Amino acid sequence: MRNKVIKILGVAVTAVSIFMAAGWSFFNMIVRCKEQKKLMKRKWFQLSHTTINHPRHKFEKEYEEGKAWCMRQDMQDCYMKSKDGLLLHAYYLPAENAERFVLLSHGYKGSGFGDFAYTSRFLHENRCNLLFIDQRCCGASKGEYITFGAMEQYDVQRWAYYIARRNKKKLPIYLYGESMGAASVLMASGHRLPQEVRGLIADCGFRSMKGQVKDMAANWFHLHWIGLLLLRLDLFCTVLAGFRMRDADTAEAMGSNRRPVLFFHGEKDTYVDQKNSRYNYSICQAPKELVVIPEARHLCSAYVQPELYREKLLQFFAKYD
Repeated sequence: MRNKVIKILGVAVTAVSIFMAAGWSFFNMIVRCKEQKKLMKRKWFQLSHTTINHPRHKFEKEYEEGKAWCMRQDMQDCYMKSKDGLLLHAYYLPAENAERFVLLSHGYKGSGFGDFAYTSRFLHENRCNLLFIDQRCCGASKGEYITFGAMEQYDVQRWAYYIARRNKKKLPIYLYGESMGAASVLMASGHRLPQEVRGLIADCGFRSMKGQVKDMAANWFHLHWIGLLLLRLDLFCTVLAGFRMRDADTAEAMGSNRRPVLFFHGEKDTYVDQKNSRYNYSICQAPKELVVIPEARHLCSAYVQPELYREKLLQFFAKYD
């Protein structure tokens, strides 16, 4: 009898271990970023979706020129503590005769000099002081977990107040995000922000972590029934990373935000589907505009139709400065 019980317990433990292993693998792949720098050096595994949606795919010259321009600038290092005690870093680039501040919130495992490589020079030449923030566990910022906006929204909020404290002339402030950075900016709008924040710009932002993970599982890995996987992923996020997947959702913020929002999305985006921006636009209760660029993939709208993209940015600034 005793041997039978031990055998049953052994089978149960093995089954639970196998059940949890898949969730851990997914969590380790998309949420943990401790070994990110090593992974960036080893490009032995790269999904086609990430390749074809990167601006380098068709706009390598423009992308690299923009990144090189960023690297040449004499930027100031800025630091602050996050809500949960992480040391966060940003680069500050002042403009001559500045008319506004723009906080630049980059995407998933990205960088400000990469995601905003093509647009930052244009913004700077149009009298924008720029703050390139390094999201938690990216660049020089500390951290071990990417939270898809659940904690990044509070980081954006704190950086907005960081700007406001140094904004002696009370210039307008804009929060500009791309991809996960856009979702973080939208989520941050549901919290108290400095009164100088006049508007939000969200390029290819997603609706929620849960929805984005489901889309990635379906479109990248052809997994259409992942309820149990999401349950396990959420468990690891809660126990190890200190957040729930439901915390990374734009719905509540879009229902309460009253600051104007300019949405951009590429029609051919297969990284973050355009339905996300359409949904965020539909529930946004503030003054809003949605610009969908035909033929553009993820974060490529500014490259595909640069004149239209830049015109929309300047019109947005002129209207709400």
